Amino acid sequence: MAIDEKLVDVQSKIEEAFGRIGRGKYARILKMARKPTREEFSKTSIITGVGIIIIGGIGFIIYLIMNVFFQVP
Repeated sequence: MAIDEKLVDVQSKIEEAFGRIGRGKYARILKMARKPTREEFSKTSIITGVGIIIIGGIGFIIYLIMNVFFQVP
């Protein structure tokens, strides 16, 4: 099989996969999806950032406790 035939096969598989997107189990979600407003995006970013800071703080506190009380290197 020549390389151009392989490329045609790969291209047809990709097109077939993208053709099924509109009929699959995620089709409704993709049809309902929209670009978030600036306000939605900023609120989501702030909430995500606060969550990352909280989880990092908890990890750091555990690290400090392990170093102070258990002398783990």
